[in-house]
Amino acid sequence: MKRGKFIALEGGEGTGKSTQARKLAEALENAGHEVVTTREPGGTPGAEAIRSLLLDPPGEGWGPKAEALLFAAARSDHVERLILPSLDAGRWVVCDRFVDSSRAYQGFAGQLGDDKVRALHAVGSDGIRPDLVILIDVSPDEIARRLSVRDADGSDAIGGRSADYHSRVAAAFRQMAEEDAAGFVVVDGNAGEETVHARILDAISGRFGDKL
Repeated sequence: MKRGKFIALEGGEGTGKSTQARKLAEALENAGHEVVTTREPGGTPGAEAIRSLLLDPPGEGWGPKAEALLFAAARSDHVERLILPSLDAGRWVVCDRFVDSSRAYQGFAGQLGDDKVRALHAVGSDGIRPDLVILIDVSPDEIARRLSVRDADGSDAIGGRSADYHSRVAAAFRQMAEEDAAGFVVVDGNAGEETVHARILDAISGRFGDKL
């Protein structure tokens, strides 16, 4: 059986990853592919339990090291129990965030270091990489506008961090994409949902040869 494809959507807060992941999965299904849509942290019962600990932490919350370990543990379970079995069964996996979010948020913005995040990923998930990472890049002004709407009633523990922290996250994503042009496609996410969706489909068609 032909192995499925693994696509991760990345970007900072308010870039529209979750919306675009759903739209991409629908387009792939309409093209005849069997698709699994998932997210990080999460995707399995164990990983979803860890997600709750991360986004609504007890007490004073987690330090950078503990936070990175929790993300790595959630990802390990996610990869072993959902992602790899789905790919081996020929399904396409569309994931809202993967290891590059840990690199950007904990490694760079959290100043833990990219080498440590990558080492945790090597141990926990054998270093698996998506077949393609789609980075949705949105201007700071547009992000601020979107978040003022989305988070009007409050944000989670990570989304609610300082503007400087999230600026470092965005810079980290851009740096990773520049350093791995073969693994990333950067999509301008400043336009409307349908325009961004069309850009993502064009990027996937160009990479894999599937007409979507």
